[in-house]
Amino acid sequence: MPKETYVPSLLSLFRQHGYDGATLAKISEATGLGKASLYHHFPGGKEEMVVSVLDYLDHWLDQNILQALSQPGDPQDRLQRMCDRLGEVYDDGRQPCLSAILLLGSARNVFHDRVQAIYQAWIGAIAQVLVESGIDENTAQQRGEDAAIAIQGSLILAQGLGNPSPFQRAMQQLPQELLR
Repeated sequence: MPKETYVPSLLSLFRQHGYDGATLAKISEATGLGKASLYHHFPGGKEEMVVSVLDYLDHWLDQNILQALSQPGDPQDRLQRMCDRLGEVYDDGRQPCLSAILLLGSARNVFHDRVQAIYQAWIGAIAQVLVESGIDENTAQQRGEDAAIAIQGSLILAQGLGNPSPFQRAMQQLPQELLR
């Protein structure tokens, strides 16, 4: 099977255990691959596995978030589509954000630039929708950052409380808040 087959399992594993906590034994268990097969598919080891997961998430972000935000139409509808898609990828707040996890521990030095680029693209796309709605560029950029804060903060709170409702509430309120 191609290595892409194993990416969803790796995504789940890294979400659950982080980069440092994802041991070879856990990776093998999650993928069903032995050590030799893992290194056959991912000769760069765990770092290459995370890069494959980030490639998958980049593609998902482009297809489900950035394109939804860049399509013509009502700004509130576009922002709501973004929130709906985020609800899907984060299982309505039951799943943590991998990019936030990758900014902890030893992974930070390895993946910071990649995670930063993801956030910049996402914030920029939100800001562009807000500019198109008539909000000045500086305010739009700040609100794009505020959106990232609301999304990431509500995910962390949902995980900490063991209750997805803060994330769900944030996704419900975010489009109106950004456009006020």
